[in-house]
Amino acid sequence: GKYVAPQVSENKFKESFFIEQIMVVGENEKFASALVSPNFSYLHDWATDHHIKFQDNTDLIRHPKVLEVFQKEVKQINKKLAFHEQIKRFRLVKDEWTPQTGELSPTLKLKRRLIYKKYDHILKEIFLSSKSD
Repeated sequence: GKYVAPQVSENKFKESFFIEQIMVVGENEKFASALVSPNFSYLHDWATDHHIKFQDNTDLIRHPKVLEVFQKEVKQINKKLAFHEQIKRFRLVKDEWTPQTGELSPTLKLKRRLIYKKYDHILKEIFLSSKSD
């Protein structure tokens, strides 16, 4: 597809209260996808307000209501983006990305290569499942 400068989309998506960090991927693929590191403090409060029971972040990101609210957010933000910048698929990750955990540089830039490696299995799954669409 068209080359997408991921930062443009990423910054738009980070305007959502639910999204702390996001990495848009899709070079050499038919569509753009993303890994989303939720804003967990916001999400915990939201989940509590919505009577969603969870043990930990893994529990939380698998909850249907949580997935639904992220779908809605992504859909809303996609409307503000050019078609080729829109995210067709995304996966939530259970980790917070920080300079301490290594996914962000000291200036809070995404360390893309490291994130690609760390979540390789998730990315493969996103793009593999697309081959059957």
